[in-house]
Amino acid sequence: MRLFLVRHGDAHAGFDGVISGRTGCLGLTDLGRRQAEALRDYLASSGRIHADVLLASELPRAIETASIIAPGLGLATFGRACDLCEVHTGEADGLAWTEYATRYGGFDMEAEPDRVFAREGESWNSFHGRVRSMLERVAAEYEGQTVVAVCHAGVIMASVRLLLGSPQTGQGAVLRPSNTGLTEWQRDPLLARWALHSFNEATHLLALDG
Repeated sequence: MRLFLVRHGDAHAGFDGVISGRTGCLGLTDLGRRQAEALRDYLASSGRIHADVLLASELPRAIETASIIAPGLGLATFGRACDLCEVHTGEADGLAWTEYATRYGGFDMEAEPDRVFAREGESWNSFHGRVRSMLERVAAEYEGQTVVAVCHAGVIMASVRLLLGSPQTGQGAVLRPSNTGLTEWQRDPLLARWALHSFNEATHLLALDG
């Protein structure tokens, strides 16, 4: 099966303002919508992906991105999956980052991989465990099909760490998927192994950069 991971478009989310889980996420910015529209048009004109299934995380920024790109894939509907979400922020969802710092103090998830983000949230290690389970689920559920999954930078980066065995901590190079960038994985069912065919395809964004 082939799995295309798509990062959502530019959103009202980040490390300022409010923590953007299901409650705090306000969806895409105007730029994010233009990025998603550019991807939609590229998919429609190029035939790059012949998708059987479109999925999205349950966060508004991913749902909005999926709704925009669906026509470019020739799909009318898409499913929603919690296991495609960014790190679950638990009771901190919707808090201002300044309030989070007051309540929980400074926190580096990689440095403290078993500490949860907030009560009812995830740790670095539990998040990676969820992404691993998601990859196994998708491979089993959609064997022989091509799946496009609109998700988040954290999920894409975790997939590379998990499937290529790259380090989860350290001061080396970092991965920074672009908004609406495409990352393509293919799983060989006989070898039960994944192959990375492309990371962060984003030529559709060149016109926007101009």
